[in-house]
Amino acid sequence: MKVRCLTAQDAEAYLAIRLKALQNNPEAFGSSYEEEKGQPVEKYILRFQSNDSITVGAFVDDQLVGVVTLFRESLAKLQHRANIIAMYVAPDQRGLGIGKSLMVEAIQVANNWAGVEQVYLTVVTTNESAKKLYASLGFEVFGIEKRALKVVDTYFDEEHMVLFL
Repeated sequence: MKVRCLTAQDAEAYLAIRLKALQNNPEAFGSSYEEEKGQPVEKYILRFQSNDSITVGAFVDDQLVGVVTLFRESLAKLQHRANIIAMYVAPDQRGLGIGKSLMVEAIQVANNWAGVEQVYLTVVTTNESAKKLYASLGFEVFGIEKRALKVVDTYFDEEHMVLFL
């Protein structure tokens, strides 16, 4: 397995895994497959060139099998914060340490960003493996948002977590 920050050349592979993630685990993301299936690959090319965010990818045999995005806040009063979003590992690659490798890399990047003191994320309360991973890395729950997401007629609660660097 190889873990690295994605570049513009990875945009098509990222879009493909992003769409699979939205189909496989719609309860884990704020956006939906229907909303993102028409997004141009250029959206991700631009995102990967930003100085305020990175997306880390995990590759197995040159196939992108896992991703996580980290972005820092830009407003003056929030610049001490970064956020982790869009964490996903392909179902056939779960339980192999890929998620942990992605998170460790994202946390390391956050540690290297000048002024960033804490990292936030949200996780669906039913995702026990993700919650266990995040807790093992030092994230702490600071709140639960009831009915945070609604997929068709089912509501999902989310835990809000923070890691103080």
